[in-house]
Amino acid sequence: MENETTFEIQEKDGLLVHQGVIRVPYTWAAGEVASRFYAGLREKKVLGLRCPACKVVLVPPKKVCHRCFSDLTDWVEVGDEGVLQTFTVVHYSEPDLHPVEAPFAYGIIKLDGADTGMTHLIGEADIKGLKAGMRLKAVFRHQPQGNYLDIAYFKPIEEANHG
Repeated sequence: MENETTFEIQEKDGLLVHQGVIRVPYTWAAGEVASRFYAGLREKKVLGLRCPACKVVLVPPKKVCHRCFSDLTDWVEVGDEGVLQTFTVVHYSEPDLHPVEAPFAYGIIKLDGADTGMTHLIGEADIKGLKAGMRLKAVFRHQPQGNYLDIAYFKPIEEANHG
């Protein structure tokens, strides 16, 4: 493996400032729980794990229940729509970190059938119109690859007008 390392030293206000970037390629195993979750996303399905003891459904799934510490093995499919619990708007661009240009929003969405929320991007939305409690729907990539970003983003669901 080849590592790319760059360094730059500058003087600023009488001090030497060292700026560097170290890139280290690596391979990471997602593990059995995340692998199954990602495989579901590749099929455009959102999977969670239900606790056998307290019945909580965790999405994204975890190996152990955060409430009662039971081992989780009961896979369930949850909806691809849910409620926006909270959100934040990012107003600055950082191309090496951010998946899209600013301004954009991240939210915590509790999907129908789940008891926990998942953090994800919000797209196709008027940022100023976002509010907790609104309904969102997952928008999947056209060609899923088996990772978290197979859900490209969540978009607001148009509410039917009741005149």
